[in-house]
Amino acid sequence: MVHIRIATRKSPLALWQAEWVSAELKRLFPGTTTELVKIVTKGDKILDVPLAKVGGKGLFTKEIDEALLDGRADIAVHSMKDVPTELPAGTSIRAHPKREDPRDIYATVTGGDLDSLPEDATIGTSSLRRIAQINAKYPKFKCVSIRGNIQTRRNKLGTEVDAVILAAAGIKRMGMEDQMHGYLDTADVLPAVAQGTLGIQTKDDNNEINRMVDALNDPETVVRTQAERAFLAHLEGGCQVPIGAYATLDGDTLHLDGLVGSVDGKTLIRRQVSGSKNDAKDLGIQLADTILDLGAREILQALYESQGHG
Repeated sequence: MVHIRIATRKSPLALWQAEWVSAELKRLFPGTTTELVKIVTKGDKILDVPLAKVGGKGLFTKEIDEALLDGRADIAVHSMKDVPTELPAGTSIRAHPKREDPRDIYATVTGGDLDSLPEDATIGTSSLRRIAQINAKYPKFKCVSIRGNIQTRRNKLGTEVDAVILAAAGIKRMGMEDQMHGYLDTADVLPAVAQGTLGIQTKDDNNEINRMVDALNDPETVVRTQAERAFLAHLEGGCQVPIGAYATLDGDTLHLDGLVGSVDGKTLIRRQVSGSKNDAKDLGIQLADTILDLGAREILQALYESQGHG
């Protein structure tokens, strides 16, 4: 009988995700027992500053990595859009279960779509990726940073902002769809890299645990995540940069759509690439090179310098 200690953030969504992984492991391997190791990360503590200004990679993962490395936990459950492209030595993201809805979702004070808002409406989001794309599509709106867990941010609607934009995956997992008013189509607003995808991190030398965690993989989600993460890694982008990507599979053909934008929305560089799903990582790198050559290198360099960690 195996006992698995699962490291997770303490937010309601993170706990839901860890409990889901726990239930899947117990279902697949009867007799398994689990416990949650609840951890507060730097990103959870600093809520009065926009994420991009906090700086550094691993805002929501560093303390969880430490629990895995020092033996307090056997596995860690992450939202992949929070995970840096470089992981601590001796650890890997071992599994990606089936992806939830990757789109962004919104709620508005009017109850209608974003076009129903007045010209000077304020849009609440913590994501530079969303801000860049909203500024491009709706230049009259003003984007403001909001932080906190999903419910906290949703509750700012009507008091601090005229609309909130969140990840649909978290909203669906928390059963809050009835509090929202519509989705942003990926044709209009590209999601964050691996948005809606969970990652289960383990130590490379823990053979028994790794064998069990491997069973949680969804092959399609793995390929799509590889392409999107390779794109992000080649751009050397962290979580707090205006980078979007979305991979889809059509049989054995992978389509990857990627974007880098200036935060003011005045420059959006968006391109697509297609090829064999077996070349997922190479396609991500290829698309990143194309976008870098079209001007993304300068956009990202200026952003890192303005954030003080370029």
